[in-house]
Amino acid sequence: MDREPETRVRVWDIPIRLFHWSIVVLLCVSWFSAEQGYMRAHLVSGLTLLALLLFRIAWGLVGSTTARFSNFLHPPRRVVGYLKGLAGGDKIFHAGHNPAGGWMVLALIAVLLAQVATGLFANDGVRFHGPLALLVSEDASTRLTDIHGLIFNFILLLVWCHIVAVGFYLLVKGDNLVWPMITGKKHRARLPAELNIVFTRLYIALLLLAVSAGIAAWIMIQGDSIL
Repeated sequence: MDREPETRVRVWDIPIRLFHWSIVVLLCVSWFSAEQGYMRAHLVSGLTLLALLLFRIAWGLVGSTTARFSNFLHPPRRVVGYLKGLAGGDKIFHAGHNPAGGWMVLALIAVLLAQVATGLFANDGVRFHGPLALLVSEDASTRLTDIHGLIFNFILLLVWCHIVAVGFYLLVKGDNLVWPMITGKKHRARLPAELNIVFTRLYIALLLLAVSAGIAAWIMIQGDSIL
């Protein structure tokens, strides 16, 4: 007798899920440490964030199907068409990020990278300097510090938009986007009929993460040597 197909299908790999929730934690740590003046913790959090972002970019090129930029970054025309269909009540299913959510992911990565980059050259006006702050003039460091603060406000806006979108899908469309990011699986009824997801081996993710962490550690070492 043929076995019944499983009702839930794996769509997200472990690296993507760990990346997602690690970013959530690191954003909270970075905010809290900056507010409380724990600048060493803020630095470590920022460099860890940098390592994860570098990893995510690499994983977006060679990772599993749903992790790849080529899978979820669509032309503007398709994004507009998706949003019109969504407003019209169409049921359009995607294994990974939908066309609108894909660009949100890219925007968050880009803004977080900008936040980390400016933080490397920032200072608190008292004792703390970013690891590369002494490579630029004091005025440039101060300007980058101001930009660093402004970008954080933009990050909060994007996070708010993301939360609202997730709430919309849950409450209006009945589609829970959070649980699959925890378990890695989606209900088969909410997946495209034709589904072909290839998962990249975990050791490749570990290798990419090691390289990314090495870059972040090198930046910290360079900062210590400058000081």
